[in-house]
Amino acid sequence: MAHLLQHCHDTGWLVLAIAMIQFYMQKGSHKGLYKSIQKTLKYFQTFALLELVHCLIGIVHTSMLVTGVQVSSRIFMVWFITQSIKQIQNEESVILFLVVWTVTEITRYSFYTFNLLNHLPYFIKWARYNLFIILYPVGAAGELLTIYAALPYVQKTGMYSLRLPNKYNVSFDYYYFLLIVMAFYIPLFPQLYFHMLRQRRKVLLGEVIVEKDD
Repeated sequence: MAHLLQHCHDTGWLVLAIAMIQFYMQKGSHKGLYKSIQKTLKYFQTFALLELVHCLIGIVHTSMLVTGVQVSSRIFMVWFITQSIKQIQNEESVILFLVVWTVTEITRYSFYTFNLLNHLPYFIKWARYNLFIILYPVGAAGELLTIYAALPYVQKTGMYSLRLPNKYNVSFDYYYFLLIVMAFYIPLFPQLYFHMLRQRRKVLLGEVIVEKDD
């Protein structure tokens, strides 16, 4: 069952990669790309919630904290940013994080799949623990720039916000919530990045690293 789930997720991101390449080759522009792949993206990115279950039951031996932060942030980007604010879907920053996510997930799930089959080619292991060095900062930049681009629309429309007075006597401002989300990248991104650097040293260089329980 685990093999099947890993294969399905890997196949999903391959489908997305092919769709993005075909779109760009046909249109010669990134405008409209997000709209053309949004259904597939929403399905497979939401499907990633199963990763938390995999961590919990030990199918995938990785940090629950790191996986939780990564999965939740991506689902947030898909459902509460790019899907909800259609005016930003053609931003170059959206394409930036989409390309990064796609390459990262194809590499990562190929690694997990071949590892489960006990037949892991070295080039896949190398890609898994080297490509992130560039991809993770670029992806984070794409996400932050996309949220930043969304701020004027959120402020103007008041979307997802709750103003006083109301029957619940509670207020919530989505604009300031997004500012807080952006600020949280400062402490959270280094944790994810340095976790991967430690894993890289352990897997590729054979270092023995003792990590604290997350």
